[in-house]
Amino acid sequence: MRNVYSVGQVNRYVKNMFTQDFFLRKLYVKGEVSNCKYHTSGHIYFSLKDETGTLSCVMFAGQRRGLAFSMKNGDRVVAGGTVDVYERDGKYQFYAREITLEGAGALYERYLRLKQELEEMGMFAPEYKKPIPAYVRRLGVVTAPTGAAIQDIRNVVSRRNPYVQIILCPALVQGEGAAKSVARGIRMLDEAGVDVMIVGRGGGSIEDLWAFNEEQVARAVFECRTPIISAVGHETDFTITDFVADLRAPTPSAAAELAVADVRNIMEGLSSLQERLSRAMSGKTQLARTRLAAYQTRLRYLSPQSRLRENRQAHADLTDRIQGAMEQKVRDHRQVLRVYLERFGGLSPLRKLNQGYSYVADEEGHCVTRVDQVRPGESLYISVTDGTIEAKVCRIRREDRGND
Repeated sequence: MRNVYSVGQVNRYVKNMFTQDFFLRKLYVKGEVSNCKYHTSGHIYFSLKDETGTLSCVMFAGQRRGLAFSMKNGDRVVAGGTVDVYERDGKYQFYAREITLEGAGALYERYLRLKQELEEMGMFAPEYKKPIPAYVRRLGVVTAPTGAAIQDIRNVVSRRNPYVQIILCPALVQGEGAAKSVARGIRMLDEAGVDVMIVGRGGGSIEDLWAFNEEQVARAVFECRTPIISAVGHETDFTITDFVADLRAPTPSAAAELAVADVRNIMEGLSSLQERLSRAMSGKTQLARTRLAAYQTRLRYLSPQSRLRENRQAHADLTDRIQGAMEQKVRDHRQVLRVYLERFGGLSPLRKLNQGYSYVADEEGHCVTRVDQVRPGESLYISVTDGTIEAKVCRIRREDRGND
């Protein structure tokens, strides 16, 4: 009896065979690029061909870091990756993770190995990145003294801020001894105390830029106390120095722009801040004047001098009222006194004496009002208006006045 399988089962079986083949999991294929197409999704579809055949290839957008140049038809490259089966179409293709131009393959392998080793050591970690100062006075540059890089840096710095001092430490940037020269320049400028440092050169092949992929340069950058901007090659060139440095610039000119603030922008910013400060101070001054005027008004109303004047006026008013009240009281009492004097005047003995009456007293000074109070022969004292008359009782005559 025959075994019948579906297309999917066959494709899955073949895929499993490819997956289990260790040789196909990681291999490098060289050939000429053809049918190269950059998709809008970021994926790159192309073919590798030689005189014997063609291999379909794809590099996904997530692997684009493994491509350090702009690939085009006709390039002879070495691609590293995996061969696998695409089940839907039932065909196999090469999934590229890294692509280098042919001839640079061995160097690129060294580059990837060192890059992975240093990354595992933590030399690319963001927590070790030092911030670039906003305003620098001394800019250190490690590059070739006669290359285009230093000229570009000088032009940009003189245009943005001519007051910045550029300290160049000449170094070999290519060939034998270049890595040692660059590392020495970094250490010398670090000891010189510059504010920020640019390390780089113009573009070139992987062989030309190889000094900036050496471990000794990477360690010099990592151990440097001064913030470093890496400016090696063109925008598409990536070196290990780029990953270790505190900041990467695509070109030396861009590095100078990142390192040096534009003095015109600074002056415009200062002018704007001055205007804002002037407006703010004017507003504050006007507000303070308004408050001061209000305080002066309140002070005039609540000042001790004003309160004293008010109290003095109130005291004077009270004094006048008290004095008027006292005078009225005196007048009232004088009137009552006059009434009493009139009443007492009517009862005065002197007035009675003046009317012809007299006051009779015995020898002991007792008032005599009845005849039985005296006896014949006793002396009597009769008080009249102008003196006292002494008399003797000769005889007593009693009169009966009835009930009067």
